Amino acid sequence: MKKSYLLLHLAVILAGFTGVFGKLITLNEGLLVWYRLLFSAIILFFILHLLGIRYTVSFKDKIQISRAGLLLTLHWLLFYASIKYANISIGVVCYCLTSFFTAVFKPLLDNEKFKVSELLLSTLTLAGISLIFHFDTSYQLGITLGVFSSAVGALYTIYNKRLVQHFDTKVINYYQMVAGTLCWGALLPVYLLYFQADSIVPGLKDTAYLGLLSFFCTVGLYVAFAEVLKYIPAFTVNLTYNLEPVYAIMMAFLFFGESKEVNLSFYIGLVFIIASVVLQTIISLKKAK
Repeated sequence: MKKSYLLLHLAVILAGFTGVFGKLITLNEGLLVWYRLLFSAIILFFILHLLGIRYTVSFKDKIQISRAGLLLTLHWLLFYASIKYANISIGVVCYCLTSFFTAVFKPLLDNEKFKVSELLLSTLTLAGISLIFHFDTSYQLGITLGVFSSAVGALYTIYNKRLVQHFDTKVINYYQMVAGTLCWGALLPVYLLYFQADSIVPGLKDTAYLGLLSFFCTVGLYVAFAEVLKYIPAFTVNLTYNLEPVYAIMMAFLFFGESKEVNLSFYIGLVFIIASVVLQTIISLKKAK
């Protein structure tokens, strides 16, 4: 169990870099997501062949896995749009609401009872987001997109939790990336009609950033993410991911000077979010013992 928690926190650190790359890459959110999916699918294809992992699954299973891939694609699209319309700090903090949506959606989808502790901890996160939401009206579009992103992210986690019990995590992620590349690629021309981009083909710097984002923050991150879901509840995984903003905000403050763009209510909200993570970690460890 301790190894699973260590792997989870490593995944969270990798996740902290996703927002930074979202800011560094000059492509719009639609193109960024498509190239991330494409690069990740190619990397996973070679990994599967190098490791000799059998990735042939039935058509029905491919459809099942692909559905989760489309949820992930939509989550990424909303997440990067949130960063583009606000900033890194706002985008990653809004992702913290994933634990709240998980606490609400999972009992409804799995016909389980609502867990009071999860709802209370999620409410603490929600209070933190509410404080952040009101600190600057100019960021409300970005915050709204971030909230929808976290809702879709919660659905992805719940659905992926079921898949990891039956398939190799790298196979799951491969088909999810392929499904996202094909489906979003088909819709991308329409998207670009409404959200025009200065450039469709990434330059050398953007290509390098996309390569790093795809290899470390996608393949590495989501394989680790799927592995820990085998041993740790989806709610705990999502709540621990609330620490992502801590790493991402530190990098945003250090490299992009975003500390000048936030005020006291932002910091108070962030304290609420961190408190919910610490409390849930303590509860989960006690249960494990």
